[in-house]
Amino acid sequence: MAHAAQVKIPATYIRGGTSKGVFFRLQDLPERCQVPGEARDKLFMRVIGSPDPYSAHIDGMGGATSSTSKCVILSKSSQPEHDVDYLYGQVSIDSAFVDWSGNCGNLSTAAGAFAIHAGLVDPARIPDNGICVVRIWQANIQKTIIAHVPITNGEVQETGDFELDGVTFPAAEIVLEFLDPSDDGEEGGSMFPTGNLVDDLEVPGVGTVKATMITAGIPTVFVNAEDIGYQGTELREDINSDPAQLARFEQIRIAGALRMGLIKTPEEAAKRQHTPKIAFVSPPKTYQASSGKQIEASDVDLLVRALSMGKLHHAMMGTCAVAIGTAAAIPGTLVNLAAGGGEREAVRFGHPSGSLRVGAEAKQVDGQWVVTKAIMSRSARILMEGNVRVPGDAF
Repeated sequence: MAHAAQVKIPATYIRGGTSKGVFFRLQDLPERCQVPGEARDKLFMRVIGSPDPYSAHIDGMGGATSSTSKCVILSKSSQPEHDVDYLYGQVSIDSAFVDWSGNCGNLSTAAGAFAIHAGLVDPARIPDNGICVVRIWQANIQKTIIAHVPITNGEVQETGDFELDGVTFPAAEIVLEFLDPSDDGEEGGSMFPTGNLVDDLEVPGVGTVKATMITAGIPTVFVNAEDIGYQGTELREDINSDPAQLARFEQIRIAGALRMGLIKTPEEAAKRQHTPKIAFVSPPKTYQASSGKQIEASDVDLLVRALSMGKLHHAMMGTCAVAIGTAAAIPGTLVNLAAGGGEREAVRFGHPSGSLRVGAEAKQVDGQWVVTKAIMSRSARILMEGNVRVPGDAF
């Protein structure tokens, strides 16, 4: 039988923060993929190499981890006072779906740089040398992200001395500001959907655990490490090779998603893997990061471990870092208490690959805590550009 030829689609493969993704300009996608729907999802799954029963992504651009099975679409912004619209798809590794429910904070860095590379930012806004402020509309979550991208000789400066734990080589620093990161938007939601800073979360088969459930950066369920039998110093291999531990985390995540009103039945969680995130926190301890580097208790305010797409993350998701910074700024949350309590404008937290500093500006308005922005530094680098090829009958 005759088979469809491969289709060539202009694409750029970029590392942003501790993630990698395949970036597209909306106008470069095949016409039927320029609108949301089945064709677009099928295209992205084939680009990444999903669904893959071998969990290896051998026949695609993915890297068989939640940090590397990502696709991004950028276009000139439909919003006033913004440069680009940034839409992010988290491609499931072993099942046939693309999750559009949240943002990737790490790739937000790359979105700022790619916007300039791809000619989507007004040239008048790009200095010959200095910092280009890229105003990004995050279309998945309807939020503004500001990327401060360094420019040298009119081009994005990609190389530099900025070191990011979880990334092998240094690069140029890009400062990200997540404006109004909490989910108090159109749905009448709240930064704390349950109305409490700490809840007793009943988890079938696990018991009752204390939890801080917050929607800032990305909906996240925080629990204390010691309440679920951990130190907070765990690395990926301590958890990811054990299906029973992962299943227990999924039960906590599902219970949190139900309490946060993100899903109505436990079954819906299977189609909402990307959100909410689940993370566990502990006071500072000295541990050895996955690179072999020693992280001293005196160098961090707290320890955080987070799971993404059902596995312990090798470093920290950028959106979850926003949630950490936001929760740390609000006295009384589990994150704030793990960091020692009180009011604080920034925290440095330890994660499996090292440590990361994140700032947040919080204030009380009418007795409610409001966070105006969260700030952190990342970096981005183009790894490859050209065309990605996909069999024409795949989508």
